[in-house]
Amino acid sequence: MEKKPISRAGFDTLLKELKDLKEVQRPEILKTVQWARSLGDLSENADYSAAREKQRQIDNRIRFIEGVIENAAVIDIDSLSGNRVVFGARVIAEDEDGNKMQCRILSDIESDGRTVISCTSPVGRAMIGRCVGDTCIVKLPSGEKEYEILEVTFKE
Repeated sequence: MEKKPISRAGFDTLLKELKDLKEVQRPEILKTVQWARSLGDLSENADYSAAREKQRQIDNRIRFIEGVIENAAVIDIDSLSGNRVVFGARVIAEDEDGNKMQCRILSDIESDGRTVISCTSPVGRAMIGRCVGDTCIVKLPSGEKEYEILEVTFKE
């Protein structure tokens, strides 16, 4: 399977969440499941049903995070520099209407869709590889939009 890029900070956040899920949340929900099971008839036991559903959600999240971690290519953004847009870059771009956009290009997991853009999103794919002064055309559902790359930085 292809390794997917993720920043060191994003990777560490996932490790922290995984540890919390495995060491805190899952043991707590297992206790709740056991308690609800001890109440008797499981067919109409809302506490048991809710606890089992929460356990399934936690287990699914654990599997998801473990899959991401297993296929992660951790990128040390602090060591990057230059004027070319690559994974981890902070970009200031201007569209044809003069509207400026500031964003950072990171992984799908770290993306918020506003200030942190996924490297696999239409905007991320269009910008990656471009240099300061270049223009890129982003294909959006509403049509094409052109951006000029004004600034590329990597430090906070």
